[in-house]
Amino acid sequence: MGKRTRARECALQMLYQWDMSGQGSMDRVAALFWQVRTTTDETRARAEQLARGAQGDLPRIDAAIAEAAINWRFDRIAAIDRNILRVATYELMMEPHTPASVVIDEAIELAKRFSEAAAPGFVNGVLDAVKRALRGEPARRRS
Repeated sequence: MGKRTRARECALQMLYQWDMSGQGSMDRVAALFWQVRTTTDETRARAEQLARGAQGDLPRIDAAIAEAAINWRFDRIAAIDRNILRVATYELMMEPHTPASVVIDEAIELAKRFSEAAAPGFVNGVLDAVKRALRGEPARRRS
């Protein structure tokens, strides 16, 4: 597994833990997380940047996801899927140097690994809509 892929996975796990623990301190979540995980300093720094970045800009990120998740109420999105979408949406919004296709593909892989069978398609559709909204592109027509 590549360093950036591993960083995204760790970021997802930290953000999920933060979300499920009542959204307390990300500092505490990160400290506890790294007590049981080992990785390179570079991967650790990247994972924390993603998790803290997504957590720090949550209202804007969640609004973008809610807007893109057509026919889905935000509060009905499974917690793991919600946090996969949060990490990826943060990257799409704040890191334009990373190709959107890479961000979306990595999020789909996380959904395959950590969520249910239908999740990869859902994650792909929502993130494609987020990407289009960020770029000012029209929504795709469904046939």
